[in-house]
Amino acid sequence: MKLTRRESKTRRHRRIRGKVQGSPERPRLAIFRSNEHIYAQVIDDTQHHTLVSASTVEPELKSGLASGANRDASVQVGKLIAARSLEKGITKVVFDRGGNLYHGRIQALADAAREAGLDF
Repeated sequence: MKLTRRESKTRRHRRIRGKVQGSPERPRLAIFRSNEHIYAQVIDDTQHHTLVSASTVEPELKSGLASGANRDASVQVGKLIAARSLEKGITKVVFDRGGNLYHGRIQALADAAREAGLDF
């Protein structure tokens, strides 16, 4: 039985979420990638609360980008989520790639967040 790409992604996402959980000391950096945009949230899973978020749909990022669906946009979101996290005193996070492969836009966002000061 061959799985579709969506089924494979869903299985990976469920497997990851079974192992990765955010805490107040080390919240979860969750990534969602659509065809046109990329979103990042820092989440405390114990209180089910989003602490910080950033995405390519925000006016301050959207105006400066040619597209929200490329590596350059992911780098900008990674830098922005790291800056906002550091402002709130969050330095360590757990990375949740959301079932996506660690490649391309996901990798670019993670690398930019690391370079900007987040530890994961």
